[in-house]
Amino acid sequence: MELNDTYHTIATPAEGIFRDKGSKFIANIYPISSEAEIKPIIQQLKTDHPKARHHCWAYRLGRIGDEFRINDDGEPSGTAGRPILNSLLSAGLTNILIVVVRYFGGTLLGVPGLINAYKSATAAAISNSMIVERTENVMFKVQCDYLQLNQVMRIIKETDLIIKTQSFDLECTFLLELRMGMADLFESKLSQIEQIRITRD
Repeated sequence: MELNDTYHTIATPAEGIFRDKGSKFIANIYPISSEAEIKPIIQQLKTDHPKARHHCWAYRLGRIGDEFRINDDGEPSGTAGRPILNSLLSAGLTNILIVVVRYFGGTLLGVPGLINAYKSATAAAISNSMIVERTENVMFKVQCDYLQLNQVMRIIKETDLIIKTQSFDLECTFLLELRMGMADLFESKLSQIEQIRITRD
């Protein structure tokens, strides 16, 4: 069975540098899983590079990368954020933020020069990254009585998933993470057990 729930991203942050006519472009690439991670990263880079003229960025989120944004941060429209995003698209990567920090060298590069610089810095960062394949995952909360525990545990053991938490109190509660492509099958197996409560987070 082919599962259409994989995507490509990077394992750890990396950096790429491009220089042109005295200007220095430092591309910083980060794996991210939500928009909430973006602002703190950009703020940290502004703290680390207080004398840089621009901090231009683009991100893609979601398995098919359909959530994205770009920011030219004062560069002419279309010369920074768009080339950064296009490099991510060309590489087929998602769940990634790239921030290119520019130190101005005193010579204007013009629109073609800027587009090339931001594209080249981003390409360097991507080539310095370890690209990995990940799966889009879904969380399940499963609650059952002790009478059903053996049946539930058997299905859990048969399924390639991660048990995030489990508690055995008045009832048994599991928080489980598994790949999206297996979710429907897993849910249908569990739902055949009487008096079980299943919720997708």
